Amino acid sequence: MIDKLNALLAPALMERLTLVVNHVLASEPQASARLLPHSGRLLLLDLQNWPRLLPPAPRMAFRITPAGLFEWAADAAPAEAPDLLVRVDAANPAGLVLGILSGAQPPVAIEGDAQLAGDVDWLLKNLRWDVEADLDRLFGPAVAHELHRLGAWFAQGLRAAIAGATAIAGRMRSR
Repeated sequence: MIDKLNALLAPALMERLTLVVNHVLASEPQASARLLPHSGRLLLLDLQNWPRLLPPAPRMAFRITPAGLFEWAADAAPAEAPDLLVRVDAANPAGLVLGILSGAQPPVAIEGDAQLAGDVDWLLKNLRWDVEADLDRLFGPAVAHELHRLGAWFAQGLRAAIAGATAIAGRMRSR
């Protein structure tokens, strides 16, 4: 049952994730310009140490489009060697997502084409999602500021809760 649900949800999740990444890329013209020379190349995001209690993560392969954006390469054969492999420790997926959303860069290991690796490294270090600006377009500046402040407060609380739970789990394992 879980496998069937995962097969239904994973493509929708990956398509939405790709839209968000492309939204952030499009907000910084230099980002798309850096990806233009790499059109057609395959980037694979390898989530290492994914918790076994969670459903398996979908294959995170992305092809660079002629517009300098990403498309989810659902059709990429698992045997197809990526032009760039980005490894991320995903032992704590919630903490990883919260950190990314708050602007922290997770530690990554990048292997593959040197020029593409340099451009992806630049993206990882320089791109940030300006959530408040997007909220401003939807609700106006006053509401956007308060929603952003509330979201930041909530994210900080979640990070603290996850850190506490991780520490407790670590102590339980060491016994």
